[in-house]
Amino acid sequence: MAGDPGRARPAAAVPARGRSARLSGRGAPPVRLFVALRLPEPVRAALGAEIERLRRLAPAIAWVPPENLHVTLKFLGDVAPDRLAAVHAALADATAEATRFDLVIEGLGAFPAPARPRVLWAGIGEGHEALAALAGRVEAALGAAGFAPEARPYTGHVTLGRARAPRADPALAAALAAARARRFGRVRVERVSLMQSHLHPRGARYTELAAWGLGGSRENVDDPG
Repeated sequence: MAGDPGRARPAAAVPARGRSARLSGRGAPPVRLFVALRLPEPVRAALGAEIERLRRLAPAIAWVPPENLHVTLKFLGDVAPDRLAAVHAALADATAEATRFDLVIEGLGAFPAPARPRVLWAGIGEGHEALAALAGRVEAALGAAGFAPEARPYTGHVTLGRARAPRADPALAAALAAARARRFGRVRVERVSLMQSHLHPRGARYTELAAWGLGGSRENVDDPG
């Protein structure tokens, strides 16, 4: 972890599209942050098409816009700007010796259960073990930096929608079951992104503040979108 003198120097954060995250700002309002894997456009398009099919069955669900689809590694919540430097250092440490891998987005499901869904998701097939290992690195590094640990074990997924008032919906449950093995695409995981969530009445908007290449790479990684 951070502070190991025998470890190679961690990769520097790659600012997203030239934007540099503010690493200081005492007195400034907190920023709402999460750590994520961004998805390439073809995968987001496939998931977006599935969302449109499901929307016809359950229009009351708050469906996620395709441009916001991602895999969360760690939700940080509201973070004081003067703690951004610690977040950056932790993510540099977490990714320095991580290896790149592929994962497959496949299948649909719901938390806590399809019979009465609160969160609807697309699952992870191939690559789920490597994804959990990467999430564990992120969790450990941020925990060492003083951020609260997750209360539940990590379960990788892509959130598609949230029920404002969960209720039994047999038609939706049947649609989820029918898509249990449906594949939405392969993702080459090459970087970890620090994202800011901007809350608005019409829904959240996400901004990538910085990214770290896996394996200590210092080269820029192309924007997956």
